[in-house]
Amino acid sequence: MSGPPDHTTSTDDTVATGVVAGTAAGARADVEAGAAVLDLFERVDEHDRRLALTVTSGSALGAFNEAGLLTAADVHVATGLARAAGEKDADVVLAAAVATRAVRSGSVAVDLAVLATQGAQALPDLPWPDPAGWTALVSGSRLAAEGGLVVEEASGLVYLQRYHHQEVQVAADLRARAALGPPEVDEEVLSAGLARIFPGEGYAEQRAAAEVVVRSRTGVITGGPGTGKTTTVAGVLTLLAEQAAAAGERPPRVGLAAPTGKAAARVKAAVDRALDDIEARSPASSGMAVVDRLREVEPRTLHRLLGWRPGSRSRFRHHRGNRLPHDVVLVDEASMVSLTQMARLLEALRPTARLVLVGDADQLVSVEAGAVLADLVAAVPERDAAGRDTAEGSAAARDTAGHDAPETSARQDGPAEARRPAPLALARLRTVHRFGETIGALAHALRVGDADAVVDALSAGSEEVRWESGSEPEAYLRGILTGQALDILRAARTGDDDATLAALHRHRLLCAHREGERGVRRWNHLIETWMAEETGLSFYEPMYLGRPLLVTANDYATGVLNGDTGVVVASQTPAGVPVRMAVIDGTGGRTRYAPSRLGDVETMHAMTIHKAQGSQAREVTVLLPELDSPLLTRELFYTAVTRAERQVRVVGSEEEVRAAVRRRVVRASGLRQRLS
Repeated sequence: MSGPPDHTTSTDDTVATGVVAGTAAGARADVEAGAAVLDLFERVDEHDRRLALTVTSGSALGAFNEAGLLTAADVHVATGLARAAGEKDADVVLAAAVATRAVRSGSVAVDLAVLATQGAQALPDLPWPDPAGWTALVSGSRLAAEGGLVVEEASGLVYLQRYHHQEVQVAADLRARAALGPPEVDEEVLSAGLARIFPGEGYAEQRAAAEVVVRSRTGVITGGPGTGKTTTVAGVLTLLAEQAAAAGERPPRVGLAAPTGKAAARVKAAVDRALDDIEARSPASSGMAVVDRLREVEPRTLHRLLGWRPGSRSRFRHHRGNRLPHDVVLVDEASMVSLTQMARLLEALRPTARLVLVGDADQLVSVEAGAVLADLVAAVPERDAAGRDTAEGSAAARDTAGHDAPETSARQDGPAEARRPAPLALARLRTVHRFGETIGALAHALRVGDADAVVDALSAGSEEVRWESGSEPEAYLRGILTGQALDILRAARTGDDDATLAALHRHRLLCAHREGERGVRRWNHLIETWMAEETGLSFYEPMYLGRPLLVTANDYATGVLNGDTGVVVASQTPAGVPVRMAVIDGTGGRTRYAPSRLGDVETMHAMTIHKAQGSQAREVTVLLPELDSPLLTRELFYTAVTRAERQVRVVGSEEEVRAAVRRRVVRASGLRQRLS
């Protein structure tokens, strides 16, 4: 029986930077710094499906559509809203279209003044409304009066009604959970558990983070790859189980989820390994018998946890009238959670249930609208175990937000509001245990946005970090990529699964786009062409021997998940007849399948950085996109670099490197202001 569709998948090329940031002032600063990129589509021909046929070329909507700023979908949504509300003003209808475009680009709202200012500079021939009066015009319009658009006077942001409602709801739900006060904690049991599970100075960061989260109703654990987030998560679950046992309560019912099936299965396997390590460090703990129940937890996607309903992408079986039964819900890879998903999760949680969000706030964000984890990290000061704000926490908020840290409620609203509890507890892990020194320095420089330090790390001449800044990446990469492909082929011919997958996981070529000169499709074809020249073989057969595979959709019938990888290898039937099998390296282990049983798969000599998010390889080659690409951002570069365990190669000019560090994935959102 097939499972629900994986709504989290999307075409990687559609993920673009937004136009404005979380505040009007911050957005204008980004425009001045050249951080934002207007994402335009290039028409294929006059029959391109993105061209709206129902608008005239002389109208404002038609002009913006022909220029590639608005798609047909943006135009049709706007004209539909205007028709329903009886709106006649062309500039107001244009505002509805760009608000729709903002959601398509990942933002929750749009700052019309910033967009018009930036647009007039980049596309001066278009009929841009007056930046100074456009927002006020929309605020007094019939479309706003009827609720089609919502204008936030304080920030100047304009929302589609649905996303304004979700943003307000998320902030309100988080504050309502905080207003219940911190959960009761048995101090003696907690102190003993922390000392046993996280012994010594080597676990000091994880110990402090776990204590902060255990003492909170809603907690966020953030940090880069290799900082011990999974170890901390396993410790938190153990501590919560011990707290329940000490209180004479039943073991907590845990919901383990992630935005994708692959990520959910991966966090389950990682938590199980971390629990094994904890058990090895404290074998005499009576609480471990309780923790063993955690190994039985079934990982799920957020959609499956909430109860997928056929025909709906935004409503689920669990909601305010039918809450989730879990005592603890843990969401991994929370940077990929959209605003809609977070709104549905919060309304489905029982008020007393614990919520733990885990992820790297500096990585690429959700492919859908919103950057919830980044907003949460930016809005809430980091706290120590005693609940005190930390100076480093404020700096971390600035780093994550890309703007000045938001003022605390004490500075905003006076003594009464200052006593209002923070909506969640934030714990950041900083010490990296996975990378070598140079990769760690490069990742840190990217995280804080220091372009000179990034160039210095790339130029250091280390074995860990290589940099090719020439204009012919094919000549530089041919030997590396062809050598790996031939190693995979040779191992696949022997039918040795271990050797074949080891060759596959030794190296990853990561691209920003699927199409274009530096896209996945072209580089997959190039590598197959080079293999043919080296071997004299052809690789036109779909399931050729040695073909690296990337699964692109969940298949719950076979257990193969979106993001799983594998290779076509040689095998034989019991009768000795030669056949080919696909060995898939899933989170649950390695399994062989007849190639005909696999549905949605792609060749994986190269893969997109978005698809690589959450995975690791011994060596990684990052092929930066061109300067005019909207995907050339700091978050994309950071995500790619941190996929490497031992070595990273960066292919791109110094101008492209510096542009990537300067540009942020800037998404318009008012969430951090509502929470701060």
